[in-house]
Amino acid sequence: MPADLNPIDKAKFAAAKRAVDFVEDGMKLGLGTGSTAAWMVRCLAERVRDESLRVTCVATSRRTADLAASLGLDVRTLDEVKWLDLTIDGADEFDSNLNLIKGGGAALLQEKIVATASDQMIVIADAAKEVAQLGAFPLPVEVIPFGWRTTKALVEETLVSMDVLGRDVSLRMNGERPLLTDESNHILDLHLKRIGNARQLALVLNQIPGVVENGLFIDICDIVVIGQPDGRVSVRDINTGRVEDDQVPLAPPDNIFADLE
Repeated sequence: MPADLNPIDKAKFAAAKRAVDFVEDGMKLGLGTGSTAAWMVRCLAERVRDESLRVTCVATSRRTADLAASLGLDVRTLDEVKWLDLTIDGADEFDSNLNLIKGGGAALLQEKIVATASDQMIVIADAAKEVAQLGAFPLPVEVIPFGWRTTKALVEETLVSMDVLGRDVSLRMNGERPLLTDESNHILDLHLKRIGNARQLALVLNQIPGVVENGLFIDICDIVVIGQPDGRVSVRDINTGRVEDDQVPLAPPDNIFADLE
């Protein structure tokens, strides 16, 4: 682990380090996207290197695929692998039922496809990502570029009848141009503040023409690993109700993390 990390990155590292303990030899793995998932990919590569593990990986974005390949991991397409044992990914928010908001990294479509093609999904996060009710983080919705303004208007109209606190919708930008996902789609960010019925909202949004997918992950996550800056982690299993506390050593710098210093 690089030296002089800020407290949030230390918490992310601790969660990522503990999560890769779930990986077993011969597994087919889904690799998430985002800053916390990047820590996980590095920790996984370290285990593969040190323990000679044989794992096959499917990435949820081009940048994750590039990172994993650069670290020597075996990266395949989902069509090649077909089904996965485990996906490990981050989240922008999670609640007590382990429902999630994802898509801050604009990879929600591939992330949801990969997660639902897995026997188990583990989310890694720092404690700040836990919320009593989803919605403070803007909800990403991936839409096709054709007629996106019409799709945006339909989304805004739909929100009027939903149990949400805010209804502002914005197109995510990359500088002066609309951001493009790996599938060359746009992202609408829904500033809802509070989502009263996440399951209903997820279903309704996906019925709107032009919407490809939304960032609500309902009944997909099985385990969340929450990291703290001092290396403490809490592992919660929604299926068994079990909560385990553990301690991850904040190790000295390793060359596999050198580019993050």
